[in-house]
Amino acid sequence: MWRVLYCPEYLFGDPGNAKGEAAGVRCVQLNEQNLCKIFGKPERPAVCSQFKACPSLCGQTSQQALDNITELESMT
Repeated sequence: MWRVLYCPEYLFGDPGNAKGEAAGVRCVQLNEQNLCKIFGKPERPAVCSQFKACPSLCGQTSQQALDNITELESMT
């Protein structure tokens, strides 16, 4: 399963963007490798810290995770 360091930051708003992100907008807290720059830090939002990765959402690659999340967002 794709590591939880990558997946949730596409899902939720973050402290680096006061208004949060619109669906499909890349989180400003992701670095060039799509790793969360505030992972494990106190300023990381609770919703991100509490996210439990699952294979059906996060897949095996970052592209699978993004595709799955994009599909879910299009249904809501």
